Amino acid sequence: MITNCPTDELVYDRGLEDMMSWLFTGMVTNYYRKEGISLVQLLGLMTEMSMVYGYVEGEGKMNGGTSSTREGPYDMAGLDVLEQPRTKHHFPCEVGLLESVDGLVEPKDFMNFTQFFLGYIDREERLYGSNSFEPRFGGHQTFEEREKSFYTRNQTLHCGFVKGPEGSPSTGFELYEKDKEYMNTCHIVVSSCIFGSSDFLRRPARKKISEYSKQNVCFVMFLDEQTIVKLSSEGQAPDDGGFIGLWRIVIVRNLPYMDTRRTGKVPKFLSHRLFPSARFSIWLDSKMRLQTDPILILEYFLWRKRSEYAISNHYDRHCVWEEVLQNKRLNKYNHTAIDEQFMFYQSDGLTKFDPSDPNTPLPSYVPEGSFIVRAHTPMSNLFSCLWFNEVDRFTSRDQLSFAYTYLKLRRMNLDKPFSINMFKVMYMPVGISNF
Repeated sequence: MITNCPTDELVYDRGLEDMMSWLFTGMVTNYYRKEGISLVQLLGLMTEMSMVYGYVEGEGKMNGGTSSTREGPYDMAGLDVLEQPRTKHHFPCEVGLLESVDGLVEPKDFMNFTQFFLGYIDREERLYGSNSFEPRFGGHQTFEEREKSFYTRNQTLHCGFVKGPEGSPSTGFELYEKDKEYMNTCHIVVSSCIFGSSDFLRRPARKKISEYSKQNVCFVMFLDEQTIVKLSSEGQAPDDGGFIGLWRIVIVRNLPYMDTRRTGKVPKFLSHRLFPSARFSIWLDSKMRLQTDPILILEYFLWRKRSEYAISNHYDRHCVWEEVLQNKRLNKYNHTAIDEQFMFYQSDGLTKFDPSDPNTPLPSYVPEGSFIVRAHTPMSNLFSCLWFNEVDRFTSRDQLSFAYTYLKLRRMNLDKPFSINMFKVMYMPVGISNF
């Protein structure tokens, strides 16, 4: 089966309509007038960037499935919009998906990866003598606990969902019991999220999903209360079963972080916590629309390559040094916080990516991150917890912490491999919606 890259006609889902709606907001209008750029010039620039990249990095989409319409204009203001953007062309490419799910089964002994037991800290007690203890969703992991958590051995570690002492306020990400019961039945999951009513709801392409997957795969969209109110007002209310199309809507109350980008990392990284019975999960950022049967995705990215974790590399940057500069140039996060995180990682062994080094353990040190395919193995679950803990401890820019987390895990467990498939972004069998 041939699936086109994310720059073909399958990419655009309400693209022009959404772009024009965003373009004519007062903030953008004021910006291009202030800079002396004509509307035609701005529209041409945005169109070129969207065709080149599939989506625009400063277009207001947040990693982790959340987005912010407020972020886009500020990010564009960080760019030299008069500078000719570098031309990158991603042409259609072949993805060797099978034609059908008929007769397709999980390979025998596929889960025969590194085995150990993982438990998760559920509650923290007030430290003796502490009068300012404040419960946190990510808990209060000490540096010693953080170091020990990187070892692949039987352990109990921080991995979100940490409660405070009895009687203390909730730390957030509260779900209704009926939703928890549904999620406990899921064995294969496709999930995404929208928080802060900041994106459109993009439904999986029903005609491209097999009847088998419709019956055996859970398609779960996490929304906060603000988002479901907005969707309902637009005529997209869940039916009596809680579905909008194939998406089973799960409402999240009391978001654990003020930063919705950071909150989006909870369903992005912690699917093994949210779906405790699941063997496999597929994560899609909310800017993406599923165009392929999820069982075919599992077969191609995991089973065929005997990998327990699959993620795409970044389409442009491969070195964390470049990613740091880009985040600061576009004001993606507080510069001091980025510098503190980056300096800590360098002091703990992070080095520059060297594509000429034949022993480089990954084809890139910077992930694209909007599409992740996972087997819920102990090593995959541990890596996901470790990566989440870095986002909880430092900045919410997960592309800054990916390589450090992977390399430290690998360095501390040389005899226990982590089978990761890092593929080129052009091989994602999904559509990307612009703006």
